[in-house]
Amino acid sequence: MQTMGKVLNAIKKGEIILIYDDDGREGETDIVIGSQFINQDHIRLMRKDGGGLICIAIHPNIAKGLGIPFLVDILEHSSGRYNVLNDLKADDIPYDEKSSFSITVNYRGTFTGITDKDRALTIRELAKVGKEVITSGSNTKFGLNFRSPGHVSLLRAAEGLLENRQGHTELSVELMERSGIIPMATICEMLGDNGNSLSKDQALAYAEEKGYMFIEGREIIKKIKKNGRI
Repeated sequence: MQTMGKVLNAIKKGEIILIYDDDGREGETDIVIGSQFINQDHIRLMRKDGGGLICIAIHPNIAKGLGIPFLVDILEHSSGRYNVLNDLKADDIPYDEKSSFSITVNYRGTFTGITDKDRALTIRELAKVGKEVITSGSNTKFGLNFRSPGHVSLLRAAEGLLENRQGHTELSVELMERSGIIPMATICEMLGDNGNSLSKDQALAYAEEKGYMFIEGREIIKKIKKNGRI
């Protein structure tokens, strides 16, 4: 495990890092990289060495600037028309109170949207949109440049980030913001050959083999508390 300073420096340079959330939460390690740096080799690595769902974690200010809702709010709004949605409410998540999932998108310049090249392009273009929102507060061309549904899942980080939720979405966005890059992270859960999440020890061994920084959520939170944020 590494110090926050080394982890933030790695993020600034566009390197992959690994984040383990907590033994008492999901107990999972995610492969994480700043979305502005993504290329098709990163996508290939995530699907082969990670194996989970490849998503983009988005800062709440960017999500608000784009008008991106939580998926649970979309489902609740539609439940009056589709009764089955009432039974499908995710109000019993065993590790948290609310899912961070939002919509799924493809960049309109992609073909199917699922290839490594297509997903990388979608993610990089989303990062450009995020940068524009940070600069100007909005992006009027979001709907013109992207279509939904698509093959890239968006995750909306909670307001106040780690003050209100301490999942991989908030942990990764917090680190992106603190590193000074666009606060959007591409993340993917690491799964083991036994069908379960990759153990922390195995994730650590992988990080050492590949030369990636590994940090736990509790270390990130401890550092932020020391600085008076939480």
